[in-house]
Amino acid sequence: MPIEIETRTGLVRLTGEFMPKEIFIDHSKIDREPTHPGVLFAEDVLPELDGGRHTVGKIATLLGVSRQTLHRVMAGRAAITPEMALRLGKLCGNGPDLWLNMQAAHDLWRLRHKLRKQIEEIPTLS
Repeated sequence: MPIEIETRTGLVRLTGEFMPKEIFIDHSKIDREPTHPGVLFAEDVLPELDGGRHTVGKIATLLGVSRQTLHRVMAGRAAITPEMALRLGKLCGNGPDLWLNMQAAHDLWRLRHKLRKQIEEIPTLS
């Protein structure tokens, strides 16, 4: 069951479907850090799940994780692991790939900015 939510950056449709391969994003040109997927879950997805009737504790129980673990993810202090992506993907009905891809985009953006000068010094071999 797809979930459509309005975020600060526009409409997001969480369907678990893959994007067409023709679409490429030059991540090096993105100057705003991508939202941590746990924060997106907390702010945009959780309030829409089942009409927003569940507490964080109840969602943690449904996911099979501790409340503390879920809070760390939702605060952006812990990454979405493959295990958590499987759990969130099942709960939301959109599969794990979306969650892992969002986490990868977030992590890569941060590392690109942190290691920019070091990476520029590495030659590209052909």
